[in-house]
Amino acid sequence: MLKIAIIGYGNIGRCAVEAVRAAGDMELAGVVRRDANGVQPEELRNIKVVSNVSELGPVDAAIICSPTRYVEETARALLSKGINTVDSFDIHASIYALHRSLDATAKVGGAVAVIAAGWDPGSDSVIRALLLAAAPKGVTHTNFGPGMSMGHTVVAKSKDGVQNALSITIPLGSGIHRRMVYVELMPDADFEAVAKAVKTDPYFAHDETHVISVKDVDALIDRGSGVLLTRKGVSGVTDNQLFSFEMRVNNPALTAQIMTASARAACRQKTPGAYTLIELPIIDLLPGDREHNIKQLV
Repeated sequence: MLKIAIIGYGNIGRCAVEAVRAAGDMELAGVVRRDANGVQPEELRNIKVVSNVSELGPVDAAIICSPTRYVEETARALLSKGINTVDSFDIHASIYALHRSLDATAKVGGAVAVIAAGWDPGSDSVIRALLLAAAPKGVTHTNFGPGMSMGHTVVAKSKDGVQNALSITIPLGSGIHRRMVYVELMPDADFEAVAKAVKTDPYFAHDETHVISVKDVDALIDRGSGVLLTRKGVSGVTDNQLFSFEMRVNNPALTAQIMTASARAACRQKTPGAYTLIELPIIDLLPGDREHNIKQLV
């Protein structure tokens, strides 16, 4: 049984607890929270909640469910203790830099870091790689939504004057997106200043973004999302190969499930370092006997 720690307890952390407890080859060691000494939610009543992972005893892997901006610092601290980590870092342009950073730390600590292991980046990255192998020449479009973006929502919530926020991604086609950001403002907050802070943030700066003030964000939240991945290209010298992959999902539940599978894969790697999902053998994500999975899936 793999002993797994959950770091953070927001939307993804809640789903990660459920995914680990549902896995037959894993044991939930506990949850690490900043407010570990406060009143805990009812669903954590029989789960060990601590403020530092060292209080959980030996763990095989830690699933980092903190916002992206905290991932590197959190992962480095865990890896330096020899604890395997999984994160869902989601700034595509910064993934390679994170890979280099955590690779060095993981090798020193003798541990494995599986990075950017949500559903995009993450499982969708694997699909894009397979489509590229199937049609080496061509164009791939990734169209997100319509639905809630967890990373963008967290960023919008972090802006001064924002009490609560929701970011919805609307696909416009050909990989172009519109961001609809609903903000619940604190008393005396300057809406124009909030809107500017959101639109100029790197998460939003490259997309058409609309910021709308509402009285109650909770009345709007639906955690469903999805993706439509398409590639039109050339296999060998044959044109007009068209591929399509579509899914509609609960965003935090799928993110947590991919991270949980990645924790299993992290523990199976023989060489310390950092890995993205496209670098891992897919079979290492799966529970059960390797030979059985080969017989069933190939």
